[in-house]
Amino acid sequence: MEAVARVVQNNGAFRALCRPFAGTWVRLYDDLLREETPIIQEAISRLNREETDNRVYRQKRAFQLSLSHQELPTPQWTKPEDDYKYLQPLIDEVTAEQAERDAFNSMKTVRK
Repeated sequence: MEAVARVVQNNGAFRALCRPFAGTWVRLYDDLLREETPIIQEAISRLNREETDNRVYRQKRAFQLSLSHQELPTPQWTKPEDDYKYLQPLIDEVTAEQAERDAFNSMKTVRK
């Protein structure tokens, strides 16, 4: 499943498709990532307090706007140049750690 998520995240066409929704309800692209995967959950748990609070605020705001069938006012939309991947470095870090852990766990000992 992580491989599919990685392909979707790196797919420019998918990002272009999601970008209007990111501006309408959610403020940043990384807010659209699925939280169900263990890698994303671990990366979210490593966010600092400020980023976590900002993420929760954006999600609550998006949910409220969705319930009331409203869109975020255009001046408050995130410009593409202001969008940054706050979660991607942590996802890369967790993925590398998991790959290292898997490599270490798959080692075989040889007795001499």
